Amino acid sequence: MTTTTDWQTRVGDVWAAEHRRTDRSLADLARHLNAAVLAAAPATGTALDIGCGAGATSATIAAARPELRITGIDLSEPLIAIAKARVRTATFHVADAATDPLPGGFDLLYSRHGVMFFADPAAAFTRLRQAANPGAPLVFSCFRDRSRNAFAAALVEQVTGEALSDPAGYARGPFAFANMEFVYDLLTRTGWSAVTAASIDFDYVAGEGEDPVADATSFLTRIGPLSRSIADAGPADRDRLLARLSDALARYVLDNRVVLPASAWIWRAQAGEPS
Repeated sequence: MTTTTDWQTRVGDVWAAEHRRTDRSLADLARHLNAAVLAAAPATGTALDIGCGAGATSATIAAARPELRITGIDLSEPLIAIAKARVRTATFHVADAATDPLPGGFDLLYSRHGVMFFADPAAAFTRLRQAANPGAPLVFSCFRDRSRNAFAAALVEQVTGEALSDPAGYARGPFAFANMEFVYDLLTRTGWSAVTAASIDFDYVAGEGEDPVADATSFLTRIGPLSRSIADAGPADRDRLLARLSDALARYVLDNRVVLPASAWIWRAQAGEPS
């Protein structure tokens, strides 16, 4: 489980340091998400990027919709600093969408994998709907189940021998919204309408370059479920796990890249009338 404090400290710091490789890993998904956001985005008005991270999605939206006033919020101060430097035409600040005041009147809300970490998702999505103008579109991506994402299932089992599974109920973290029925119910009961989901299979590029396996090994010891297992291991076990990881990643090399199969949902909805 990844908590608010984690994003404000250890996890947020790592994601800021690794934002280029993280953007690369999600680039194939991002092209689908960006297209979905732009299809819903008005030419003018205000938009909210929820859990904006280093600002990759907002950079694309701002370039295509220069008259749209974009606000990005995230729990991590280092990620916000990168987003500010990256997208000069948008406004970014450290905030928690679940608890901090939101200005309201948004004409568009969107997120790339930034909405699966709320302690109380029903309360958070109710607040977001209240901050949106009636009919404002919401577009966000989230991972499908672990079994469809090799970095979180097949690779973990190959390296550690441990078979991970999705939680039976809601547990905030990368796979909290894997269950389609759960998310559909969550959105409809918190005042969102016209709710739809599209499944997107994509290439998760973990490494590339002259030695893509070494690059991917380095990346996945910093980001993802294997990072904790490797960090917590003693020196001898750590060396063994790293060797297994490199061997496993070699099976996924394609044209000087390490490409892992992955899958996500792209959700679309509209804010209902205030109750």
